[in-house]
Amino acid sequence: MASLVIYFSRNGENYFGGELKNIEKGNTEVIAEYIQEFDGADLFKVEPANEYPADYMKCIDVAKKEQQADARPEIKETLESIDDYDTIYIGFPNWWGTLPMPMFTQLEQLDFAGKVVKPFVTHEGSGFGSSQRDLAKLCDGAEIKKGLSIPGANVYDVKDTVKAWIDE
Repeated sequence: MASLVIYFSRNGENYFGGELKNIEKGNTEVIAEYIQEFDGADLFKVEPANEYPADYMKCIDVAKKEQQADARPEIKETLESIDDYDTIYIGFPNWWGTLPMPMFTQLEQLDFAGKVVKPFVTHEGSGFGSSQRDLAKLCDGAEIKKGLSIPGANVYDVKDTVKAWIDE
């Protein structure tokens, strides 16, 4: 069987290494592409139907309001099935302690029974937060393996770490 990376990532203005910077590629997407390189995994990027504000502070304000409302924002494209995969990597930035709400929109629609899930998170100091508890609910029936937590400012320096984690 094959593997798949389901991920959310945001480029543009981001909190990066203690300051706001514009980045061309989101931190989580960098890690997703490492996984694809090492594991041959297919990639599926979860994208909101309505883009988040380009301004970082406005973006996190919207994200916090979505979380407080337990919203399920519409996404551009929905992955209908993961039947062809046995290993699912799930990647996201830590937004207010957990996954961005568009990830809930996508993951709730999938059947994870019998799958192996390997989560990874990019962050600026908060690690997984409560996202592992949320993933256990979202991925009911899956075997959830040890996750990989990467500070966003370090994504270009952790290729060997990602390879070692994949091989565990």
